[in-house]
Amino acid sequence: MAEKRTGRIPAAILGATGAVGQTFIWLLKGHPWIELVEVAASERSLGQRYGEAVHWLEGELPGAVAGLTVLPCTPEAVSAPLVFSALDAAAAASIEPEFARAGRTVVTNARNHRMDPDVPLVIPEVNPGHLALIDVQRERRGWEGAMIANGNCSSIVITLALVPLQQRFGIRKLFVTTMQALFGAGYPGVPSLDIAGNVVPYIGGGEEEKIETEILKMLGEMVDDAVKPAKFPMSAQVNRVPVEHGHTACIAVGLERNVSPEEAAEVIASWCSAAEARGLPSAPERPVMVARAIDRPQPRRDAHARGGMTVTVGRMRRDPILDLRLVAAGHNTIRGAAGATLLNAEFLIRSRPRE
Repeated sequence: MAEKRTGRIPAAILGATGAVGQTFIWLLKGHPWIELVEVAASERSLGQRYGEAVHWLEGELPGAVAGLTVLPCTPEAVSAPLVFSALDAAAAASIEPEFARAGRTVVTNARNHRMDPDVPLVIPEVNPGHLALIDVQRERRGWEGAMIANGNCSSIVITLALVPLQQRFGIRKLFVTTMQALFGAGYPGVPSLDIAGNVVPYIGGGEEEKIETEILKMLGEMVDDAVKPAKFPMSAQVNRVPVEHGHTACIAVGLERNVSPEEAAEVIASWCSAAEARGLPSAPERPVMVARAIDRPQPRRDAHARGGMTVTVGRMRRDPILDLRLVAAGHNTIRGAAGATLLNAEFLIRSRPRE
């Protein structure tokens, strides 16, 4: 990826007017390695100044971005070598491979290609070795670009909460119930009369299936030129709840050996991320932290921990059917979406600086 004279890599955002696209914009403000130079969106915004096209949701829109012209989501119109995709699934399916064929590096939050066997599904703190799938992808697909994906917003939160336990004790069974925030549905999201004072026990787009497959891939291991998914059975039930930011997961896990809640909490609290992820600009010092208070974590109090990039785990106790119960919470549009994608881009830049 070519650098500008500033020493930073030029980047573009596809789907820049949506909620995740907007999160990319304020996370990239002042970034030491990456410079946002282009924004692209759907036809209804084309040719407008970004500040005129967007319904900006939170904080202040950076002035430099407000003046950018909204481009079409094509590799002919967008020239940046590094492309962040905040596209919805319908658009991402065809657009992202077009950019990779054109030699661009696509770091995507969309769901479409996460489970492709040659697409890395990466949390740098957890499975940095999976980045090797880029070489497999290029050989199989015959392109010079690449697609790198991050997981579903809930999958990332759950994986970070569980990886210390999986690495130390091994997981044999897993059951998860999520309570997912409104911003996970994008903007304008769920109609107010459907969600106010309510819980909706269904989220479309294969949400439960994504959690049940993505976690196994991210917790799997590289064997030769493929990821061998983790083998434990798991089940997920998802709910939309009237919370603005922060997904919560209630987890029951069966481990390969008997472990007390106190021992499990200490293992999570002392866990260190993979060395390859440490010191990246967006990486928190501790990607997982343990809340000792009996009523934590809570989205309102914990979703923004360490800039929204840390998952908080609490309520560790014995489970009468499996072994342990715990609750995990994390910011869905930062750790679970734009922040995760940005961290993947940083990891790629450090790991493969000449690409």
